[in-house]
Amino acid sequence: MVFEDFYKGKTVLVTGHTGFKGSWLCKMLVMMSAKVVGYSLEPPTEPNLYELSGIDNEITSYIADIRNADKLKAVFEKHQPQIVFHLAAQPLVRDSYEMPVYTYDTNVMGTVNVCECVRLFPCVKSFLNVTTDKVYENEDLSVSFTEDMKLDGFDPYSNSKSCSELVTHSYKKSFFDNMDVAVSTARAGNVIGGGDFAKDRLVPDCVRAVLSGQEIIIRNPASIRPFQHVLEPLYVYLLIAKKQFEDKRFQGYYNVGPDEADCISAGELADIFCRLWGGANVVNKPEINAVHEASYLKLDTNKLKNTFGWSPVWNIETALQKVVEWVKVYEQGGSIPSVMEKQITDFTENINV
Repeated sequence: MVFEDFYKGKTVLVTGHTGFKGSWLCKMLVMMSAKVVGYSLEPPTEPNLYELSGIDNEITSYIADIRNADKLKAVFEKHQPQIVFHLAAQPLVRDSYEMPVYTYDTNVMGTVNVCECVRLFPCVKSFLNVTTDKVYENEDLSVSFTEDMKLDGFDPYSNSKSCSELVTHSYKKSFFDNMDVAVSTARAGNVIGGGDFAKDRLVPDCVRAVLSGQEIIIRNPASIRPFQHVLEPLYVYLLIAKKQFEDKRFQGYYNVGPDEADCISAGELADIFCRLWGGANVVNKPEINAVHEASYLKLDTNKLKNTFGWSPVWNIETALQKVVEWVKVYEQGGSIPSVMEKQITDFTENINV
């Protein structure tokens, strides 16, 4: 496994470990022989990847709220993590319109609690806050966002993640710069992959439709998004955490997304999925009076490429092939841990760094 020599034996705390991305990240860390500690609410969906992956039997798991500062401090005190990945969040734009207070409380104060623990526990040498590509002020001007552009997400989810960035920046300048800890944020584009059962996400909606024999309904077919397989940003998170652990000069704020050619519309993504699946009907059905969501979102990833010599591993076609492969195993009652391990191995064997 890539990075196994570095992560082997290290204590790594992952907040949000029961979520889609968190489950994949924990599986990668377990394969690297890290000592993984997870802190999260119960899995957010039923079914869910966390239970299907069998990760619970391979890590130390705490089911708790990121807003509970005392409980979080107790976990830091007990396990003394060396590396922290902060993924815990209310992650959905549409839910944030229905639950704005909860979204801000979780995404902002949750980040404050994690930063405070990093401040209080000098065991932490590398901390990565995972935010989103939606942190930028987006006026739908068909530009690719760079890391120095203004942060000001429109909806409560996006804005709360902008605030999470600012909290991290403040703690860094006020405290972390004078400590032996390296701190970064990662702004990742839309992730796809096997095991995502969330509502109101394009690929999970496609999967639910084909498994139930229904039409795939696309509400924003022309919306452009930086779609990427979930293993792409997770590898980058592991890379950043490792590099800044070894050399604090690598800390910073990084966009994580696909190449320009793989930033495609929701309609194009659905069409590719249907072709790879082997037949399904796509219906474009724009919502009436829908909540605001940006129609154009692309990331400039030159900073990441220039700093680490990184480049994406799987294009959008391959990424969707991997989704279909995973879903076929799930549909047939096969081994989810095995297909995850196989895909992680396939991915890491093709890394270009």
